[in-house]
Amino acid sequence: MHDDGHAIAYKALKRGTLVRSSDGAEVGTVARVQDNVRENIFDGIVIAARDGTKRFIDAPEVGHIAERAVTLTITAAEVAEQPVPRPRLLQRLEHAPIVRRARRTARELRDR
Repeated sequence: MHDDGHAIAYKALKRGTLVRSSDGAEVGTVARVQDNVRENIFDGIVIAARDGTKRFIDAPEVGHIAERAVTLTITAAEVAEQPVPRPRLLQRLEHAPIVRRARRTARELRDR
């Protein structure tokens, strides 16, 4: 059994915290927490995997968040199958009002 410390909220999770799979394998460390700030919803975490890649772990696959480690509900093999996260800049641009307005205008021009 591992001593991961006390359970904490996702907002207190720090970069570099160890991430373990459900089968006990150390699969990486926390690179960043993703949340929807406007709606105060936890979306998941991006991990820096042991093989050097980054993987997005969706919130339902995050089983337990503690001071010293995050435990997932998926195995190490399933972690390797998780998607590579999209860059934060692209995510922000997709949600920007100007981009939405530009897309709407482009659709309207295309549909004429």
